[in-house]
Amino acid sequence: MSMPRLPLRDELFLLAHNDDTGQPHIHRQALALGLAGAVLIDLFLAGRITLDPKDDRPAGDRWLRLHTDQPVGDLIADAAIASIRHGRAAPTLKVWLRGFADDLYERTRAGLVAAGILRHTTRRRLGGLARTDTYPATDNKWAVVARARLRYLAAGREQPDNHTAALAGLVAVLGLTAHLYLDDDTTTLTAHLKTIAGQHHRPVRDITATVDAAVGDLATATYR
Repeated sequence: MSMPRLPLRDELFLLAHNDDTGQPHIHRQALALGLAGAVLIDLFLAGRITLDPKDDRPAGDRWLRLHTDQPVGDLIADAAIASIRHGRAAPTLKVWLRGFADDLYERTRAGLVAAGILRHTTRRRLGGLARTDTYPATDNKWAVVARARLRYLAAGREQPDNHTAALAGLVAVLGLTAHLYLDDDTTTLTAHLKTIAGQHHRPVRDITATVDAAVGDLATATYR
């Protein structure tokens, strides 16, 4: 029996963490921006949102529009639809990503715990004075399957479907390529995944590019 496919944000979250320890490979704020981009891409692929087709401005400054406000049946995706629908004006892609990313890391993790894909464990140190919460995977199969699809894509063994091509782009711009555990040179593989993602629909490319720019802004702000 084939496994159901997780939302793009959930696959990205799992690939961005160590399977055994649950520790993140990248900064949580950077990952949260990627998760917000993944939510938007899933909504675009589901026909719920689009970017203003008459807008020729840079990717991050394009207006985000609802194509339909019909719910998806996913708490986080439907919250995203509601945030766009109830906004005072159509948000720009950059502004929406930064706002929606605010607590998205925690919400995504909570959803994965509720689904039984992650488990919450508590470890006490220093004689019980310090507590560490960890969220390791209950079963590595979800991350393994996502990595396998990217591996087949990189090797040219499969044609990229929309979901996997989008995942490739987000993994590349977030600097997660090294954690796919492939033998390829990381720089070359990252470039290859970006090339695959670059053949996607323009709105998906714009969302991925805006995530890339927002993560870059975050890194710049850190070193100021």
